[in-house]
Amino acid sequence: MYRANHRGTFENDLMIGGFVRAHLSSLTEADLDALEAVMEIPDSVLADWLTGRVPIPAEEETPMLRRIRDSLIR
Repeated sequence: MYRANHRGTFENDLMIGGFVRAHLSSLTEADLDALEAVMEIPDSVLADWLTGRVPIPAEEETPMLRRIRDSLIR
């Protein structure tokens, strides 16, 4: 939880931290591993992908990354 809310940029703190707060209790071990992989993406790239400023490249688009992005659209 701490790492999701202290990414380095306020924008990502809100997006990733908000997703984790809303879904932490339902995330499986595999989900947590996938989330860790997403959190390794550099902040500037992640923010561009999650906000839709830049499309997520097909080779980088994981189910967890889509899940986080889709949760922001609602």
